[in-house]
Amino acid sequence: MRLPTTSAKTLDYRQANASDPFVPNPAVLASSGWDSLHVELHHQPQFEVAEHQHTMHVIACGLPTSLSASEFSIGDRWLAGKRETERRQLGDIAIIPAGIAHRCNWNTTVQFGILAIEPTLLQHIGQDWINTDKIELRPQFMSERDDLIQSMFVTLSAEAATGGIGSHLLIDSLRTTLAIHLLRNYCTTLPRLSSYADGLSAAKLVLVKDYINTHLDLDLKLTELSAIAQISPYHFLRLFKKNVGITPHQYILQQRIDRAKYLLQSTTLDISEIAFRVGFCDSSHLTRCFKSILGKTPSQWRQL
Repeated sequence: MRLPTTSAKTLDYRQANASDPFVPNPAVLASSGWDSLHVELHHQPQFEVAEHQHTMHVIACGLPTSLSASEFSIGDRWLAGKRETERRQLGDIAIIPAGIAHRCNWNTTVQFGILAIEPTLLQHIGQDWINTDKIELRPQFMSERDDLIQSMFVTLSAEAATGGIGSHLLIDSLRTTLAIHLLRNYCTTLPRLSSYADGLSAAKLVLVKDYINTHLDLDLKLTELSAIAQISPYHFLRLFKKNVGITPHQYILQQRIDRAKYLLQSTTLDISEIAFRVGFCDSSHLTRCFKSILGKTPSQWRQL
């Protein structure tokens, strides 16, 4: 049940530094420029945040307060008119749906993570299974674990920390996975999942692969590839892996490495130029991926 929130302040993670007025210190890590998704990592002293509401659905992730994994902050949260003292252990999450009145306090120094996702993304992903007017998340206090969301927070935080070196396809895949996980497990209306038995035909798979190999130098997006296959991003992600054996992100990385190997052996192009031609940010990004997969740097490979 949504409560009147006319007096509550609004926190909009689509705006830069949006959380600064609500917490004592700025976030120590925040994503930038990600479509429909935002991640933040906070280290804060004891504090209490005033009542507010979010424009995006927000997931708060519990983290250890110190090097000792056994020490955690506790405190109270007021969510949708209810109050609860939370345990806030590693892996515990709170779900604060958009437009819900919310406030909380922390009784010690604290670390916590924030994942924010656009409500319109859940409507887009869930349109195959749920009436979009009925897509609403259940509020949840931070007293239950969700290991998948916790692992996604860690991965997305690492991506934000590297300044976006990872491709948009990785973010797209994680964003889609998060949306599906929320719809399946935290939506007030359970989705009716479609099998899409005839979803990704051999002809569509050829079109997708041809597009990938023709545009390796671009920052390929999951939404683009699923549009070529004419199915939703979620079903495309699932069916591509079923047909090919790996995710679209893994396939694209594999193709980029194979193209780089060919150019290293058949041309005298600089490694930085090869990196650009096959879709890596720079030569150091190519070198890291190349060595992690093949055990050799591009220069060492060229000398074989």
